[in-house]
Amino acid sequence: MTLYFERCPFVKPTAPPCQSHAIMLFVAVTAIIIFPVPLEWSMAIAVFVLGLYLVFQLQNPEIASGNALAGALFFASGVVATVVARRTASILAHKTFLLELRDRSRLAELTDANSRLELLARTDPLTGIANRRWMMDALKVWSDEAAQSQSAAILMCDIDHFKQLNDSLGHAEGDRCLVKVAGIIQSSLRDDRDQVARYGGEEFLILLRDANEEEGVAVAERIRRRVEAASLPNPRSSVGAYVTVSVGLAVLKHGGEGVSSEVLQRQADEALYEAKKNGRNRVVLHVPDFQSASA
Repeated sequence: MTLYFERCPFVKPTAPPCQSHAIMLFVAVTAIIIFPVPLEWSMAIAVFVLGLYLVFQLQNPEIASGNALAGALFFASGVVATVVARRTASILAHKTFLLELRDRSRLAELTDANSRLELLARTDPLTGIANRRWMMDALKVWSDEAAQSQSAAILMCDIDHFKQLNDSLGHAEGDRCLVKVAGIIQSSLRDDRDQVARYGGEEFLILLRDANEEEGVAVAERIRRRVEAASLPNPRSSVGAYVTVSVGLAVLKHGGEGVSSEVLQRQADEALYEAKKNGRNRVVLHVPDFQSASA
């Protein structure tokens, strides 16, 4: 058996056979793998390196042409395999990036959709203010945070003779009345501490944080007067020709004990009943003898 050994013109004669092949192959492979160059540039680098290698081999008088071509083919196979592997890795990385981007986009869309659903679930679709569910949660949070150490007031506001309004003018006019009254109530609140929700058909619940009796009565009277001044028609009302509201008010004084939001709400409801019984279009503060705050 005859063995052929090549000498590398760039290394010492004592270097192992084909060491030049390994060095050039290693340099080319390393460059293609490390640097994330486009496929066109990878192919150009591979062709340039192969051509340069073949020229050096053919110009070496100690290497036969056949051996030079064989070495070039061996070298080419390694470079081409590296280019293909690099291309495959780039495609996989690109697909992975696109999948991650898609997942992030879908997650953001899902989060946004959930937020919108949560908002819809807690908003009255007609008036645009909070609904009963939201207010119940707000009352629970208030009860937990306040721990009966802060003053607060709950107002129950009801549109007088709303059924007669629907019967005489139609449900479309009734809806318009609800939207208008909701807007009046919102504009009559003090600041962001006060919260209002549509609690029933024509009933609204208002929570006033850090409010004493005087402040609660002032807000309730402001709501009552502004609704009356809006002159929304209600021809079959026994109170007058326009829409009016009755308001029941209950106040938790600073440092009050043993009064929960449920109890305060029930007291406001009882005061509202007294307002209706005493002629409507009035504010009644919950006190033992139910003295009217306004006539």
